[in-house]
Amino acid sequence: MNIKRIFCDMDGTLLNSEGRVTNNNAALIREAGIPITLVSARAPMEMKDAIEALQLKGTQVTFNGGLIYTIGDHNQVLPIRSQTIKKSTVKQVLRGIRLHFPQVSLSYYDLNNWYCDKIDEGILYEHSLTQQTPTFIHNEDQFLEGQINTFKIMMITFDEANMLELQKYLQSLDLQEITIQRSGKAYLEITHVLAKKSKGIAYVLRKEQLAKEETAAFGDGHNDLPMLEMVGYPIVMDNAFDDIKAIAYKITKSNDEDGVGYGIQKYLK
Repeated sequence: MNIKRIFCDMDGTLLNSEGRVTNNNAALIREAGIPITLVSARAPMEMKDAIEALQLKGTQVTFNGGLIYTIGDHNQVLPIRSQTIKKSTVKQVLRGIRLHFPQVSLSYYDLNNWYCDKIDEGILYEHSLTQQTPTFIHNEDQFLEGQINTFKIMMITFDEANMLELQKYLQSLDLQEITIQRSGKAYLEITHVLAKKSKGIAYVLRKEQLAKEETAAFGDGHNDLPMLEMVGYPIVMDNAFDDIKAIAYKITKSNDEDGVGYGIQKYLK
């Protein structure tokens, strides 16, 4: 086995339940010396701490593949490829959710900002995980207009019945431009239909001329499936859904047990 690149999801995978890379996990990963690309639904601003902890260089993939970028001087985000959602679509989705599901926490992202108009339970929960402070828009109508360069719309609800109804509603809109995915039990996220983790991985594979058997990936969620299927050695977290575990080369420890660092040391070195 000669692994030349690892692709790694963040939430539920690299990060523990508190949204952190533990010192032990970071040390195990750095010690292996294998180049890593983070592939996440998160925004670049929410990836910065992990990138610094792992001392990563090179290409990173964010917004579920909606943005492929490298890191310049002073942690500047240098986009390689971007796939944003059309503003009219953003507006339609935001207004529909607010009208039919006012209890759902609603926010969205452009390249440098996380926008909301209410500090509710979902926003507070996300802040506790990412330590990011949202850009607050006081006027609801202005908030529901969206931004020109929106990469992601995020909904948070801790009520499973509410989540299922929300999914059903959004699918009923039959908007061909977007994709709707759960990235965690409480999270539903909308990105452009062409924003796929697999596209970011394909870019790195081409750029570095890597064969499938020279690659591995770590993930836990349904939005990780394309990534896991593209690599030679898909490693799945112990906290993952059972159907994700079914496609695993190996199952490593959970995200709260430094499963990525453990998995690299045990299965890839």
